[in-house]
Amino acid sequence: MKKAIIALLAIAMAVAGLASCKKKTSGGQTQRILVGASPVPHSQILEVIKDDLKAEGYDLVVREFSDYVTPNEALEAGEIDANFFQHVPYMDSFNKERGFHLANALGVHIEPMAVFSKKVSSIAALKDMSGARIAVPNDPTNEGRALLLLEAQGMIGLKDSSNLASTPKDIVSNPKNLRIVEIEAASLPRMLEDVDAAVINGNYALSAGLDITASLVAEGKESPYVNIIAVKMGNENSAKTKALVKALANGKVRDYLRSKYKKGEVVCVL
Repeated sequence: MKKAIIALLAIAMAVAGLASCKKKTSGGQTQRILVGASPVPHSQILEVIKDDLKAEGYDLVVREFSDYVTPNEALEAGEIDANFFQHVPYMDSFNKERGFHLANALGVHIEPMAVFSKKVSSIAALKDMSGARIAVPNDPTNEGRALLLLEAQGMIGLKDSSNLASTPKDIVSNPKNLRIVEIEAASLPRMLEDVDAAVINGNYALSAGLDITASLVAEGKESPYVNIIAVKMGNENSAKTKALVKALANGKVRDYLRSKYKKGEVVCVL
């Protein structure tokens, strides 16, 4: 009798375990969520939520990209489930130019764009330089973002300050004859020795070990350029997207960012 009771208890525990597995997985197997991301800070942020997704039956796999083009191409082609590197103006521009179908699933943080220099130590000194060479990102939205930051300092005037995709051709006032040098965004930190200043995206500044508190000027917290989780249109409410969004928004990422980036290099919006 005692052996029979023990056997029944063992069976009951096994059934309960199987039921638990079924709640967490599909078909008894853990599903994979593949996300393309920039190395810093995006991949680091995703590492924070791996265990939370594991508890929900998902293996989060992060594929790192070093540029701003291939992660969108991979997402459009269905090679990855989501990507995490861009802001909405960039995504909208990409959709328009390439005929892509990407959508915003969640805003996570802002990486303030900043002006760095190895030639001068203040924005006032840079503003006084005649003919200064200033490097900016060469992709449409980040170039416009950089030019708006320069305009906010009174260094140039743009035809339309509400245009987030302004280019050097839209500069209508340039009292110090600044020379705008268009460079691929990822290469800007390496160009600091060759120009008088560079306007650098936050993630590339972080990757290069640049301290935002040592920048000449940086965007404020009111920046509209929030970094997002992007998915293919139609997948905004898929099970994978919902699980990813839930894990990111549970408070752990907010606490991580506030703890790690105390100087304002990354500003959480969750």
